[in-house]
Amino acid sequence: MKNKNPMKKLKILFLCTGNSCRSQMAEAFAKHYHKDKYEFYSAGTQIHGMNQNAIKVMGEIGIDISTQYSKTIEEFTKMDFDVVFTVCDNAQKSCPSTKVSAKNIIHVGFDDPPVLVKNQTPDQEELLPYRKVRDQIKQFIINIENYYDQKQ
Repeated sequence: MKNKNPMKKLKILFLCTGNSCRSQMAEAFAKHYHKDKYEFYSAGTQIHGMNQNAIKVMGEIGIDISTQYSKTIEEFTKMDFDVVFTVCDNAQKSCPSTKVSAKNIIHVGFDDPPVLVKNQTPDQEELLPYRKVRDQIKQFIINIENYYDQKQ
């Protein structure tokens, strides 16, 4: 991501429906890998509370999100973001009608782990979909600068 003013950190928001799983993971990974360059936030179009399985699978790799909390976009109406990444299809559809101010809105959709769990057979481990989506989000975040630059 090109920052035209190196004295000011770019503000990036990860937006999802419930701010309980995917956007929380994205915020945590972003702070873990890029906190020195950018300011990161996450929110939802609704509040669903923190997903306990998301907390578990992030903890498995040494990232504690247990103190994070579910927030709605209304908490950020006075902020101007450089980029909003919608990480689920529902947030992408409702983002233009939200109260968020952003220079760029980019959709990067990830499967919803709770939905994937519902579609599993009884013998499958419940955390597998969470790990899969966690790892996909991690790769996206590690390469976030390249991804954003490709969209410009």
